Amino acid sequence: MIIGYTTGVYDLFHIGHLNLLKNAKGMCDKLIVGVTVDELVTYKGKHAIIPFEDRIEIIRSIKYVDAAIPQRDMDKAGMCKKLGAELLFVGDDWYGTEKWRSYEAELAQCGIRVVYFPYTQGISSTIIEHTLDSAYKAGMGEQAAR
Repeated sequence: MIIGYTTGVYDLFHIGHLNLLKNAKGMCDKLIVGVTVDELVTYKGKHAIIPFEDRIEIIRSIKYVDAAIPQRDMDKAGMCKKLGAELLFVGDDWYGTEKWRSYEAELAQCGIRVVYFPYTQGISSTIIEHTLDSAYKAGMGEQAAR
């Protein structure tokens, strides 16, 4: 049985997230998804709009996901070893970065392969957040003009 693992915040869930999960499931028998806890999101200098409990329930409900677990730290190799994962899935927007070259080397020593999937162009949680923020600010401007 091939176990795959991927991880993310999954805030403002969108088609790019779904594409990654669908593609990942196509390459393994069991897909385990780590959902970043709110405290770790804050540590990364961001804030999730959707609370952790809601985000993990959304991920658990997706038919491509066999299990969803909290991601409490950035130790991807440790989690893959703990889960027995042979594959770690990530979007190709990380491909070739210093951080992920380092992860690849660390994971390869454990027999774990990193698989990069094409980033879904034109959509991200950041884009959605900026769009909502702009719409909100525009609405506030209209209210002030009344």
